[in-house]
Amino acid sequence: MTRKSALALRHVAFEDVGVWAETLAVRGYDLEIVDLGVQPTPRVAIARCDLLIVLGAPIGVYETDIYPFLIDEIEAIRLLLQAQRPVLGVCLGAQLMAATLGAKVAPGTAKEIGYAPVALTTEGRASPLAAIDGVNVLHWHGDNLDLPKGAERLASTTLCPNQAFRIGDWALGLQFHVEADPAKIEAWLIGHAVELAKAGVDPRQVRADAAKHGGAVAAAGRALLNTWLDGLAP
Repeated sequence: MTRKSALALRHVAFEDVGVWAETLAVRGYDLEIVDLGVQPTPRVAIARCDLLIVLGAPIGVYETDIYPFLIDEIEAIRLLLQAQRPVLGVCLGAQLMAATLGAKVAPGTAKEIGYAPVALTTEGRASPLAAIDGVNVLHWHGDNLDLPKGAERLASTTLCPNQAFRIGDWALGLQFHVEADPAKIEAWLIGHAVELAKAGVDPRQVRADAAKHGGAVAAAGRALLNTWLDGLAP
């Protein structure tokens, strides 16, 4: 098997590639993780990688004055999308993708945190997201994105009309989390303790729901990734 390179841009340590790591290894990808904000944006590595994964964080795309590293990250993602190279974005990652394509990203009407399903569009049911149909995926965001020009809307919820989108076969953005390892949900509860308190979300409920739904989400997340990778141009 010819090995390929996957580069993950991580913003907080516990929001990592999670259950996707094993899938990527089995599919022949050598995974490199870069911690942005601590490490500089690896422009050369991003330009050369076979797959870019942009992960989540509790910050906003529009906060470039507070988090200047976002400026370089946005530009690097923009160049890769322009070249129609494979990019997979989760939460902040999806929002960064949308912003590079000229779409508006802004705070939503309320935080969406916890396990719940998304409503798939007709396009979503015919996409890799078919794997999550009826599955209670993990939501953890407060910002919403407008649908980028040329993108297909794949899923929605009441609080977030654009839960997922794709462009061609090379770009997929997910507002929700199917990559999160349910065995490590405690790190999320600790790391986001202040956000949970402000949003009035009981961490005990999220913990219980992770135990109940986490296995199904992980399996669906792996299936989603496998199907999407199957559709990438050789």
